[in-house]
Amino acid sequence: MTAPGFILFQTPIGICSLVWRDERIVGLRLPEATAAATRTRIARRWPDAAEQAPPPRNIQAIIDRVLALLAGGPVDLSDVPLDFGAAPEFHKRAYEIARTIPAGQTMTYGEIAKRLGAPHESREVGQAMGKNPIAIIMPCHRVLGADGKMGGFSANGGVATKRRILEIEGAAAVSAGPLFANLPRRDG
Repeated sequence: MTAPGFILFQTPIGICSLVWRDERIVGLRLPEATAAATRTRIARRWPDAAEQAPPPRNIQAIIDRVLALLAGGPVDLSDVPLDFGAAPEFHKRAYEIARTIPAGQTMTYGEIAKRLGAPHESREVGQAMGKNPIAIIMPCHRVLGADGKMGGFSANGGVATKRRILEIEGAAAVSAGPLFANLPRRDG
């Protein structure tokens, strides 16, 4: 197995990075506060990764497709070869289902759990999405909580980044929930 390569590239949501090994994508990092912070995060996860600019042609073609998607184009990334390494089998199965969600559409954690044959495991699906190392290409941003609530998002910017990507993709309005939903009720 060869050492991974990586590149930073500008997108409509900021500077992202793509990490690959042996023709397969192992990571897509969403923007950090700075390019240096992105490089540091890559070095923590893939200490032997080497920055390669320009990237190989096949990797540049994937970057071009990610950019087209983030520009609002109807791009399907489900055929991009991915490698989730030592991720638990449950996570890999959840990722397979999430990869079938087209741009501009969403699915809930519970729906994925049902498709996995584990209808009571929606929290575990949420944990899998939170550990997704290949954002956008493995579209964890398209997975929402019950009733269309945004749920969480582990990338820099959190739910605001998730919402922004969904808006770019043209997803139907997603609910952040009622403005005062978490306040205690006072009857009387």
